[in-house]
Amino acid sequence: MQHHHSHACGCGRSRHTHSATKPLCALPAASSARLNISAASPVQPACGGGCCEAADESPGGDSDCGDGDRESDRQGAWRYSWRVSGMDCPSCARTVETAVSQLPEVLRTRVIFASEKLLVEASADVAAAVEQAVARAGFSLVGDAPTPRPASRWRENRALLLLAALMLASVTLSQFMPRWGDGLFILTTLIGLWPVARSAWRRARSGSPFTIETLMSVAAAGALLIGAHAEAAMVLLLFLLGERLEAFAAARARSGVTQLMALRPENATRLSGGGRETVALSALRPGDVIEVAAGGRLPVDGRLLSDEASLDESALTGESLPVTREKGDALLAGATSVDRLIQLEVTSEPGASAIDRILTLIEEADSHRAPVERFIDRFSRLYTPLIMLLAALVMVAPPLLGFGDWLPWIYKGLTLLLIGCPCALVIATPAAITSGLAAAARQGALIKGGAALERLSQVRAFAFDKTGTLTQGKPQVTAVLCFASASQDELLALAAAVEQGSTHPLAAAIVTAAAERQLALPCASHQMTLAGSGIAAQIEGAQVELLSPGRVETLSAAQRAQILQQEEQGQTLVAILRDGEPLGAIALRDNLRAHARAALATLKKMGIESLMLTGDNPRAAAAIARELEIDFRAGLLPGDKVDAIRALGQQHPLAMVGDGINDAPAMKAATIGIAMGSGSDIALETADAALTRDALPLLPSLVALARRTRATLRQNIAIALGLKALFLVTTLLGLTGLWLAVVADSGATALVTANALRLLRARHR
Repeated sequence: MQHHHSHACGCGRSRHTHSATKPLCALPAASSARLNISAASPVQPACGGGCCEAADESPGGDSDCGDGDRESDRQGAWRYSWRVSGMDCPSCARTVETAVSQLPEVLRTRVIFASEKLLVEASADVAAAVEQAVARAGFSLVGDAPTPRPASRWRENRALLLLAALMLASVTLSQFMPRWGDGLFILTTLIGLWPVARSAWRRARSGSPFTIETLMSVAAAGALLIGAHAEAAMVLLLFLLGERLEAFAAARARSGVTQLMALRPENATRLSGGGRETVALSALRPGDVIEVAAGGRLPVDGRLLSDEASLDESALTGESLPVTREKGDALLAGATSVDRLIQLEVTSEPGASAIDRILTLIEEADSHRAPVERFIDRFSRLYTPLIMLLAALVMVAPPLLGFGDWLPWIYKGLTLLLIGCPCALVIATPAAITSGLAAAARQGALIKGGAALERLSQVRAFAFDKTGTLTQGKPQVTAVLCFASASQDELLALAAAVEQGSTHPLAAAIVTAAAERQLALPCASHQMTLAGSGIAAQIEGAQVELLSPGRVETLSAAQRAQILQQEEQGQTLVAILRDGEPLGAIALRDNLRAHARAALATLKKMGIESLMLTGDNPRAAAAIARELEIDFRAGLLPGDKVDAIRALGQQHPLAMVGDGINDAPAMKAATIGIAMGSGSDIALETADAALTRDALPLLPSLVALARRTRATLRQNIAIALGLKALFLVTTLLGLTGLWLAVVADSGATALVTANALRLLRARHR
C-alpha cells in the first residue's frame, strides 16, 4: 500500500512507503532482465504463474521473464538469451542481428555489443535455428559458463602466426630465387584468403553482403589477378593482425562492464534452520538471511542484521574510504565487508540487485543512443556499398576515358576498397559512449544511454529541488509556537496524531519529536490529504488541520509576525488549526548537505548556473538560497515546477535534480532529469540519470565526464574520416599502396579505440 501526501508546508513532496530503501535506479519490471548469462534460456508461452520460478533453474538463469514487449507477451513469445563469441566491432553485432532476424518465427532480435549478448523473441522454439543461423554467419554461441573460458593464445593466433611464417619464408626465398619466392607469395595469399573469403561468403548468405571481409577478399583476389602477389599476401597478413588488435581493443572497451560483473559472487551462504548452505544467487529470495565473511563481497542487496559493519563501497559509489553501517541500514550488492563476518536479510529479487541494475542500464544504452551515434550507424550501412561503387568507377572510368592504363587504375581501385573499410567509423561512437557510461558507473552515477550522456554535456543550468536534494531531507522540530491556551506538548501531540503513518520528511520529524518527549497521542481518524496545502484528520470530534501558514486566512497580525520571524531564519512553519481556529505552529529546520555549497560553486566555475525550485515558503527558501548564493523560486506546486522548467528550458539546456514523487514531472520536462540515490522509486524511474549516493559533488564530475565523452566522440569521428580522406587523396595520386591502406585502416581503428579507453581512466574529483 502506498500513502501519497502533500504536506502542510505546501511543498507537495511525497514518497513511496516501501520496506527497503532503493539507493540505485530501481528499474521497472519491463527492464529487469536476468544478467547471469550463458546458454539459451527460453521462457515458454502461457506458462502461468510459474514461469519465472522455472526460468530461475535454467542454465545461466537468464530468463528475461517479465522483460520485453508486452504485446509479445500476449502473443505467447519465447525469449532466449545467449552470449556471442567472436564479435570484434559493432558491425559484427549487426551481422549477427541480421542473420537471426531473417528466421521466420523470430519476432525481435537484439545484439548488445557491450556485453556480447544476443536477445531473441520468437513465436516458437527456435533455439536450434538461431544457433545454426549464427554459425552460418561465422560466429558461435557460448553456453554453460557465464564467463566463457578464454581460448589458448596459440589457438587464437595460429592463423596469424602461420601466415607470418609463410610471409617471412616468401620474402627470404624471393631474395635468392625470385621465381620460387613469387610462387610462395601466391600460396601464402591463397592460404590467407581462404578463411577471409569463407567468412565473407557466410555473412553474405546471412544477409550482410557488404562487410570488411568482402572488401578484403575482393582486394586481395584482385591484387593476385593483376600480379601484385607480394602485396596481396601482405594485405592479408596485416588484416589478420588488425583483427587481433581489434579483438584486444574490443575486450578492453568491454572491461568496464566485465569488471562490474566480476563484483558479483556466483554463490552465497544462506542460513536456514540453524545451518549453512551454499546456494546460487538465483535461489535467493527477499527475506532470506545470508552470511558474508570478512573480505567477501555482498552478492545481493540487503538489510544489515549485524550490529555494525565497515564496508568498502568504492566499486559502486566511487567513495574511496570505507563507510560504517548500522543495524537495519540498506546495503548494496558489490560492496565488500572490510573487517568482520556479517549477516544480512536479502531485499532484492534475483537479477535486480544494484550490480544488475547498473549492468542493465549499460546494456540498455544501445536503445537510447546519442543522435550522432544513430546517424553514424545509418551512414555506415550505406557507406560500404558506396565505397565499392566508387572503387569500381575508379577501376573502369579513367581507362575508358583514356586517362591511363588499366592495371594502375585497377590497383588504385583495390587500394580504395581497403581504405574504405568502415570499422574505425563504426566503432568510433559506441566505444566512446560505452566507456563514458562505464566511467560514470565507477564514479557513482547511472546514466541511461548515450542520448542522456550527450544532453548532459550540453547543460548550461541546473535546477534543484530543496528538501532532500540540497538539504539532508531530515528536518528537525526547532520550536513550537502557541497561539491559544494549548501547551507545546498538546500541540505537538495533535500534529503527530494527524501525521502518524506518513513517510514525508516533515511528518516524520514531527512524529519523532513527539516520541522523544514521550507524548501520548490522541486517536486520529478520517485522515485526508489537502492537495497542495496540507493534511486534516478528525480528533475527538473536532477537525484538526495542518496547513501552510500562507493558506490560513484566520491568522492575526501578531501570529503572522511570529511566523515571519521564524521563516526569516530559514525555518519551515506548519500551522495547526482546530475547527478553523489557529492553535499554534511548529517550526522545522532542514540543514544543507555537507558539500552542497562547494558543488554549486564548482558548477558555477564550469559556466553552469544553479536555481532552487521549492514548494517551501519564500522566506525559508531565501535563507537557504543566501547560504548557497543561488537564485530561487518558492511556493511552487508540482505543476508550477514543470512550468518553470519549461520556461527556463527555452533559454538554454537545463538539468533538473530531485528526489521526490513531485519532482518526477519536472525531471521529465527538463533537458535531462537527475535523481538523488535515496529518492522515491518514481523519481528514479523517471530520471535520465541517478546518483548511487546522495553526493552533490558528483554533479560537476559527471558534467565534466559528459563533456569529455562528447569531445572524444567527435575526435574519433574526425580521426576515422580524416585518415580515410587523406589516404583517398594519396591513393588517387598514386602515393599509397595496398599494404599501407590496411595499415591506415587498422591504425585508425586502434586510435579511436585507444582514445575512447582514456575515458575509463577518468576519476571522480
